Amino acid sequence: MGSIIGNNIKPTLFGESHGSAVGAVIDGLPPGLKVDLDYIHAEMDRRRAKDSLSTARREADEPRFISGVKDGFTEGTPVAVIIENTDARRSDYESSAARPSHADYTAQVKYKGFHDASGGGHFSGRLTAPIVAACAILKQALEEKGISIQTCIKSLGGITGTDEELQEAVKKAAAEGDSIGGVLETVVTGLEAGIGEPYFDSIESRLSHALFSVPAVKGVEFGAGFAIADMKGSQSNDQFAVRDGKVVTLSNNSGGINGGISNGMPIVFRTAFRPTPSIARPQKTIDLSTMEETVITVQGRHDPAVVLRAQPVVDSLTALVLADLLAQRFGYMWLAEKQ
Repeated sequence: MGSIIGNNIKPTLFGESHGSAVGAVIDGLPPGLKVDLDYIHAEMDRRRAKDSLSTARREADEPRFISGVKDGFTEGTPVAVIIENTDARRSDYESSAARPSHADYTAQVKYKGFHDASGGGHFSGRLTAPIVAACAILKQALEEKGISIQTCIKSLGGITGTDEELQEAVKKAAAEGDSIGGVLETVVTGLEAGIGEPYFDSIESRLSHALFSVPAVKGVEFGAGFAIADMKGSQSNDQFAVRDGKVVTLSNNSGGINGGISNGMPIVFRTAFRPTPSIARPQKTIDLSTMEETVITVQGRHDPAVVLRAQPVVDSLTALVLADLLAQRFGYMWLAEKQ
């Protein structure tokens, strides 16, 4: 099913954008993992809409763990977390016109009109909230193993300037009833060599699978990425050396991955996010009830740049994939074992 991911650690997403709640059930966690609510709340706060640069929808985003957790630790049984939607507004989505570049049309075809289309329903970025809540457990566990995941904004609307310049670009797009996209860069340090599998379970393929599950993601590149196609082998090859008894590479154009397996250097990748499809400008579309052409101006509350709140989502899915691969290599209990 499309709402489940993972081989050893398997989260399942449920809920809709303007339903009563969204949530996740995550199976495969060992007993004894710390469930630090302060840490989880801090991760949720990174995703939360707060100012004029984000959507006017203000959700409390208070995760409630209803099973699998006792006295601050996982029990080893499935962990279920639920987040109530406290600021839903279905009235913004009464139009039967398909919003361009949203899942309105494709969901209508797939589910024969029985789905909840409000705000994108199950396809909404709202479902990244339980991803962050559930995967914060894994992210903290990896940190305690010395594995750090850091994501930052690489560019926004084609701009690679200061925070002030980036904020001005977002404000300008919003004032024009428009939106902009951006690129996030993620660096993973502390991951030892030998993690990952060849071909279909390579680190690149597993991370790409997870990252392309995030609404608005349209591109993922590792290391030098597409620029490597313009290099010669003598430029792109990461030559080996030994430093302090440890094998290293003298460059990192492969992004810390050889043959789909970690080589001990930092894992580096970038994720491209499209501009938010919901914009306050007239756009050509079709009415799904009449199948006639029409014009839509999207209503509701939307982020002028989703990339601003996507950093913890990318971190969370990276933690999920790495934890899953580590469990595959070292066993079910490895994450909970003390250093």
